[in-house]
Amino acid sequence: MKVKLEADMVLDEISKALDNIEFQEALRRASTNNQVKVAQLLTEKPELIELAKEVGSLKRRSVESLRELVEKAVESLRKIAAKPYYAETVEEARKLIGDIVGSGKRVVMAKSMAATEIGLRQYLESLNNEVWETDLGEFLIQLEGSKPMHAIAPAVHMTRERASTLVAEKLKVGIPKGGVEDIVSTVRMFLRDKIVTADVGVSGANALAADTGAIVLVENESNIRLVTSAPPTHIAIVPIDKIVPTLIEAFKVAIVQATYAGLYPPTYINIIAGPSSTADIEQIRVYGAQGPRELHVILLDNGRMKASKDPVLKEQLYCIRCGRCQFECPVWIHTANTWGGPTYGGPMGIVWTAITLDPIEAGKLAYLCLGCGRCDEACPVNINISMELRHLKMLVVQASKRG
Repeated sequence: MKVKLEADMVLDEISKALDNIEFQEALRRASTNNQVKVAQLLTEKPELIELAKEVGSLKRRSVESLRELVEKAVESLRKIAAKPYYAETVEEARKLIGDIVGSGKRVVMAKSMAATEIGLRQYLESLNNEVWETDLGEFLIQLEGSKPMHAIAPAVHMTRERASTLVAEKLKVGIPKGGVEDIVSTVRMFLRDKIVTADVGVSGANALAADTGAIVLVENESNIRLVTSAPPTHIAIVPIDKIVPTLIEAFKVAIVQATYAGLYPPTYINIIAGPSSTADIEQIRVYGAQGPRELHVILLDNGRMKASKDPVLKEQLYCIRCGRCQFECPVWIHTANTWGGPTYGGPMGIVWTAITLDPIEAGKLAYLCLGCGRCDEACPVNINISMELRHLKMLVVQASKRG
C-alpha cells in the first residue's frame, strides 16, 4: 500500500520550515558552501564536465533498453553467486527483505534513499529488529525522527549546534556545544559496536553494471565499506534506473555523482561483485571468507519501468542523485525536502515523487516552482527538470477539468 501524499500537509510543513530560524540558517550555510565548492572544482577540472556529458549520454541509452538491462543484470548477479530479486512495488521489496532478515536481528544501514523510499528501517523495526543508520547525516535524522532533507546530505537542515544538542540528548553524553569533531567522534564510538556485531548490513548503490552484476558505491565516511563487509549478510537495494551496461560506465557514474555533490575526489569507491570468497585451498571457491556469506540484491521498480515509457518522465531516470539541483533551487534553499513527498524533495524530488507515488499530488507541489531554470543549468546530465515540472502542472489542470 502506497503512502498517500497530501499537498496541504506538505504546505503546513513548509510554513513551519520558513518560520524556523535555525533551519533557515543551516540551509544558508550548506547551500553557500556547496555552490562555492562545486564551482571551484569544475573550474579547476573542466574534464569532469565532459565526463558528466558522457554519463548523461550513457544514462539515456540505458533507460531506452532498461528491461533488457534488468534481465542481463539478473543473469550476471546469479553468475557471481549473488541472489537477485525483482520488486515491482514497495510492498514486494519490504516482504523480500523482511523474509531475508527475519526478526530479532541487529541491522546496520548505509545511506540509501531507496531504503527510505520503501520505509525499510521502520518496517524492519516493526518485525522486532534493532536497526541503525550508520551514515552520520542519516543517523542524525534517525535520532530526530524526521526524513532526509537532501539527496546527499540528509541532515543539511541542522546547524552544528542543533546536531550537538541532539546527540547529547539522545545518546546521554556530554558534547561541547557546536563541536563538530566531538559529534563525529561520539557517533563513531556508538556505531562501531553496532556495526561489528550486526547480523545484516543494508546498502543502496550508485550504479550496477549489467555485464558483471558489480555494484558500485561511492562514499567518504567508510561506513558503507564496513556495513557491506562486516555482517554475514549484505542486502543491496538497487533502483532499476541505476543499472548501466558496463562496470566502466558504472564507475563513471559514481565519479560524476561525487563531483557534483562537491565531494571529489571521493575517499572511497567500493566495487562489490558477489559475497566474499576464497579459493586458497586447492583452488576450490568457498563463499563466506572474511566478509558476507550472502549477497542479496533487490532490484526496485516502484514506477520506474512505467516511467521509462513516458516521453517526459523518463528523463528523471537519467538522474544520478547528486543533489546539485537542490542546492541551486531558490525554493529548496528555504524549504529543503519539506517541499516534496515522503522521501524526495526539491526540483528533482517532485518528479521522483510523481514516478514513485502520485503524479497529481506531486503536480500540485510543482506549482511552488518559480520556473527560473536554475535546476536545468545545474544538472550534470542535462535533465530538463523545469519542463518535467511544467508537465506535472499540466496533469493537475487536466485532472481538474475531468472533475
